Amino acid sequence: MSAIGVIGGTGVYDPSIFENIHEESLTTPYGDIDYVQGTYKGKTVIFVARHGRGHSIPPHKINYRANIWGLKKLGVTFIISTTAVGSLNESFKPGHFVLTDQFLDFTKNRITTFYEGGDRPVAHLDVTNPYCPELRSAIESAAKELELPIHNGGTYVCTEGPRFETPAEIKMFHMLGGDTVGMTNVPEVNLANEAEIAYATISMITNYAAGISTTALTHGEVVEMMGQMAEQLKSLILKTIEAVDVDAKYVAHSRMSEYGGFKL
Repeated sequence: MSAIGVIGGTGVYDPSIFENIHEESLTTPYGDIDYVQGTYKGKTVIFVARHGRGHSIPPHKINYRANIWGLKKLGVTFIISTTAVGSLNESFKPGHFVLTDQFLDFTKNRITTFYEGGDRPVAHLDVTNPYCPELRSAIESAAKELELPIHNGGTYVCTEGPRFETPAEIKMFHMLGGDTVGMTNVPEVNLANEAEIAYATISMITNYAAGISTTALTHGEVVEMMGQMAEQLKSLILKTIEAVDVDAKYVAHSRMSEYGGFKL
């Protein structure tokens, strides 16, 4: 039976929202991962804390390949990812949710693919629609039912971190069409697509980005807003899980068919 994966970012680690939970670990070719497995409405849910227990792993050192490979091994066919972001778009206000549909990659030192030659062929991933439209639609419908402020569509600028961005960088990102800025969505989205998992990101806007905000940015500010949005986010995740048809087959599930499909 297919499972639904939830990747929690800053302030989201709360697997207790699921039932029958138990903690496990899994060894992958890329390293070990810890995860929590549970159920909700009869569906299997696998939760991975992106930054590890106690938020101990900075964004540029997250083992993205181990996380995605592990979720694939555990039978996950849908991933609901959560991220905390700054806004470059004045219509996207702190406290709002955004369903990203495009990204700009400004990371520098991350391995972005499973396909490095050798045991896997050289492959070129199509990212015309990197965030599963069908899954985004299900999340949007859930948010509207819960009367949450949500935007379906927006370009996520991914930076290397762990520092925040300069006002000059934010100005550039805005000119290039960026709507939100964060540090974790790339290469996670690419790896999920290579693994033929339907992937969508719920971004929580915690602040306006540097140069747009009238004050200096702090991690505490992010955590405080996350705390205010946490209950809404949990409700949104649960409502989405309830709506997802785990047997559905989307384009995302055969993304690498040209190369014989993704094999563990």
